[in-house]
Amino acid sequence: MEANDEIIMDGSTPEERQPHSEDEQQDTSYLLSYTRHLERQTRRLETEKQIVEGERLRLQRELNNVRSELDRLRAPPLFSGTLIELVSDDKAIVKSSTGPQLMVSVSSKIDRDLLKPNVNVALNQRSFSIVDILPQSKDPSVQAMEIEEKPVIEYSDIGGLETQIKEIREIVELPLLKPEVFEKIGIDPPKGVLLYGPPGTGKTLLAKAVAKVTNATFIRLIGSELVQKFIGEGARLVREVFEYAEERSPSILFIDELDAIGSKRLELATSGDREVQRTLMQLLASLDGFEPRGEVRVIAATNRPDILDPALLRPGRFDRLIEISEPNEEGRKEIFNIHMKNMNVDESVNLDYLVQQSNGLSGAEIKSLCIEAGMFAIRNEHEVVTDQDFVYAIDKLNNERNPSKNQIQRDVFV
Repeated sequence: MEANDEIIMDGSTPEERQPHSEDEQQDTSYLLSYTRHLERQTRRLETEKQIVEGERLRLQRELNNVRSELDRLRAPPLFSGTLIELVSDDKAIVKSSTGPQLMVSVSSKIDRDLLKPNVNVALNQRSFSIVDILPQSKDPSVQAMEIEEKPVIEYSDIGGLETQIKEIREIVELPLLKPEVFEKIGIDPPKGVLLYGPPGTGKTLLAKAVAKVTNATFIRLIGSELVQKFIGEGARLVREVFEYAEERSPSILFIDELDAIGSKRLELATSGDREVQRTLMQLLASLDGFEPRGEVRVIAATNRPDILDPALLRPGRFDRLIEISEPNEEGRKEIFNIHMKNMNVDESVNLDYLVQQSNGLSGAEIKSLCIEAGMFAIRNEHEVVTDQDFVYAIDKLNNERNPSKNQIQRDVFV
């Protein structure tokens, strides 16, 4: 059977079988390659499917937003009104923007705790029912007032005002931090304090230091900002300022340059003077308001207490008047130390001499003197501020305060 040994079971010889085996290998290789290609195509199609599905969802959301906007635009218009009184859970009296007072229904979706007198509400044009509560409008000038959430000035940054600091802490800081003390004694806490004195003596710094200690919002308002062109605008600003302070409570409302609107009322006055007097009367009513202001304390400052209207100075509006005078010798020394602690000052500087030469200067002028001494040191290329730099600064400041005197010739300008 030697010849039969070379016969394959399927009847083919080895010579006939070899070419057929190579074809199968090629087919198998092709099939594997095609299978990989199909797998890649499948993954690509899956990715495209996910992208298309995400795009469909995005377009669906956009379509829903457009439909919602279209429904909102198709909704009946609303008009504003002011709530006068809540009669019952579903009835209220409102004054519409067109004038008449109406008894209307209240939507069940509105929180009844928010329905208080003088609240702005939105009324349905057809049924006149209250459908929404509108936010209280504020004048842009009120929103743009100087507001400091956390002032950085502390009592240690103020020199020569120990007595004044003690008084203002009693009348402003104590009611905000320890109101139970007044409840225990059975008295109402003071409402406000008036700081008066020459310019630059630290009135604004004192108000900021109190706000720092009490963690209160510091709202600074210039009296001249309340003087408006049109009738009634100044009084409206005063009302909104006090409402804004109540919203940000605990807060300290600091009215600087109070004499701009608080001067004595005269019988003979122009139309502009009468408008300022209307603003003053609104300020008097806000200070002496029928409703308590809560955690709002008012601090006012002026350089001219002699021209203020007597109605402003009576107890119940400004319960304490604190004079902020020019610092004495000990106070000037403290102020020098405060402003010189961060300066690179030579050890030869005689502080007692500077205190003597600065007699009559305010705290702001002493600060300016230290800055001028530093500028002279920079101009002369000194690494430290010397005694001579302070002498030049004192001379310069005296010449600015007394321009009629001849200036001393300095070698540094030669």
